[in-house]
Amino acid sequence: MESSYRWVIVALGALMTCVAIGAMFSLAVFLDPLSTDTHWSRAGISSAMTLNFIVMGLGAFLWGSVSDRYGPRIVVMIGAVLLGLALVLASYAQSLIVFQLTYGIIVGLAASAFFAPMIAAVTGWFETNRSLAVSLVSAGMGVAPLTISPFARWLITAYDWRTAMFIIGIGAWVLLIPAALFVRRPPQAAPAAGAPQAASGPPKGAVAQALRTPQFLVLGLTFFACCAAHSGPIFHMVSYAIICGITPMAAVSIYSVEGLAGLGGRVLLGVMADRIGVKPVLIAGLLVQAIAIGTYLAVSDLTHFYMLAVVFGAAYGGVMPLYATLAREYFGQEIMGSVFGAVTMLSSLGMAIGPLAGGWIFDNYGGYAWMFIGSLALGLGAAAIALAFPPLQRIRLQAA
Repeated sequence: MESSYRWVIVALGALMTCVAIGAMFSLAVFLDPLSTDTHWSRAGISSAMTLNFIVMGLGAFLWGSVSDRYGPRIVVMIGAVLLGLALVLASYAQSLIVFQLTYGIIVGLAASAFFAPMIAAVTGWFETNRSLAVSLVSAGMGVAPLTISPFARWLITAYDWRTAMFIIGIGAWVLLIPAALFVRRPPQAAPAAGAPQAASGPPKGAVAQALRTPQFLVLGLTFFACCAAHSGPIFHMVSYAIICGITPMAAVSIYSVEGLAGLGGRVLLGVMADRIGVKPVLIAGLLVQAIAIGTYLAVSDLTHFYMLAVVFGAAYGGVMPLYATLAREYFGQEIMGSVFGAVTMLSSLGMAIGPLAGGWIFDNYGGYAWMFIGSLALGLGAAAIALAFPPLQRIRLQAA
């Protein structure tokens, strides 16, 4: 039962990441109609996404630590309640500051309750095919642009942005609260019979030791630079395509193609990492991502947007789950939630750069060229940092 149930955990993780990350990233679809209706600046609206990532980063470490000690079920249940609440409240916002606080802070805190805890849980359920399993959970993020984003665009067209955001919030409750009830701890992480769950947890001082190792430093910096590179192009892709003359619905479809390609990239790179090793696959993926970002400066028609979206989506989607595999290989399962939460915190800080920087560049220069140039440089930097990864050996951490 336990062996077969691990695939249920994978499916639950994929669903949760799809809904949570999809709801958060749907702000890219809301950007144009929200700005038109409220006359708020693009930089101001985009800063809500920046707040998302900052809070998501801090929350990932918090929720990862709580998940290590009490299990993932309570964490994802809290996240499900908060996510729906945040979207409903944001749909009623009458000022930019209220929108930034509700969408930027509460959505970020809610979204952080799903990714790191569920990824950490899945790594504990699998000894073989671990990279593939993590990739399938992360694939929920790739499905999000194929589902949540077009749904949001359709709702906006049929009603308005407030109604659309309200409906997505209710939908988050309907899907995520029941799903959270089926989440279980990995069997090897479960406490002994009769022992309270609160007594289980990582060895004292082990997390602090792990965060000071060269392995964590390289892992965190690579993830930070990788996310800083692709966050701006992802978030502003719909607006950039519209500026290039693409219709709004077609522009959203480019975003969806990226998501579909990311889904395939996660599976492909996950299988490759299981077979030939995580490090070479990660470095190759980072290089492809950087080249694709720079190539956006040369595209303007829909066909070329689609072609590049396949390459870019497969690259940035494919590398994302590999960081979790590296964290599990270096640090083991006992502190996986805390360590991956800390790594995710750094990646979220990187993600926070792109939306605000891209909005500021557009507001001041009337285009996105400098955003793509800066993102190209960050992408190449991520690949360079990844070359410094130490050999994959389990780190022995002593209890303080």
